[in-house]
Amino acid sequence: MKLPEELQFIENARLPQKTTDARMDGRLVVITGATSGVGYQAARHLAQGGANLVIVCRDAAKAARVQAELQREYAVSVDVVIADFARLAQVRQAAETILARHPRIDVLVNNAGLHNTHRRLTEDGIEMVFCVNHLASFLLTRLLLGRLLESAPARIIQVNSQGHRFGGLDLDDLNWDVRHYKGLQGYGASKVAQLLTVWEMADELAGSGVTINAMHPGEVRTNIGMNNEWLYRWYKRHLLWWMLKEPVISGNAIYYLAAAPEMATVSGRFFNQTIDEKPAAHALDRELGKRVWRISEELTGLAVKK
Repeated sequence: MKLPEELQFIENARLPQKTTDARMDGRLVVITGATSGVGYQAARHLAQGGANLVIVCRDAAKAARVQAELQREYAVSVDVVIADFARLAQVRQAAETILARHPRIDVLVNNAGLHNTHRRLTEDGIEMVFCVNHLASFLLTRLLLGRLLESAPARIIQVNSQGHRFGGLDLDDLNWDVRHYKGLQGYGASKVAQLLTVWEMADELAGSGVTINAMHPGEVRTNIGMNNEWLYRWYKRHLLWWMLKEPVISGNAIYYLAAAPEMATVSGRFFNQTIDEKPAAHALDRELGKRVWRISEELTGLAVKK
């Protein structure tokens, strides 16, 4: 019996995932949040496939260890750029550094993410999860877009989440000044916003040779949310952990989306790992998406500098 469309993601998670033997020798991949979990596994698979990497990370010591490991094991170039995605000024600096060091970018993987159980604001006065999960990746993508276009064919992969199905996006209360903050809905709001801007950017990039897609990396063990209070950490480690899969499956999926020849012209889609899937209805509202785009430009300063 086929599940209703809104529950199809449950069945899709059980389907065999697609893989590719395509190599990425000599290509340059920029990937954020690569020191653990999904990003780390993706970086390993990309390096194994021959790609040179730029890893954008917050923790310099962890980044240095990953850099040394990947260079030693796979003999590829791994550049490290340090940036805290809760600080948009650092995202801008990271983009400037990448553009100065690298004359081409073949793939951009926006993976860095955050989950908070309580409302926190950045130094810019923006709700932190929305900033890290959506605004930072939006800003980095826009700042690197010119180089991606010059390097076409190129690909942009937004690591999104089934968490977008939680909703939570209210453009009149993005900072949760009025509503009581709920962690799952705060997370969902950031992922809905990211998806809505994917559709807008896909339209803008049509015919350019640059594609953009979003993907859910699977229900896997990662450190996301481990910045929260001890009760949440205990719950995740002792009750939730055993139900989750190893993040290597996420790395495999990201590699497929980045390398598979059949993905070269696919754009503006949402994938459950590698299975093309329809997102929740509220994440397909194109009029809302246009409003999110405008607000995102304003909050990141892109409305002034175009």
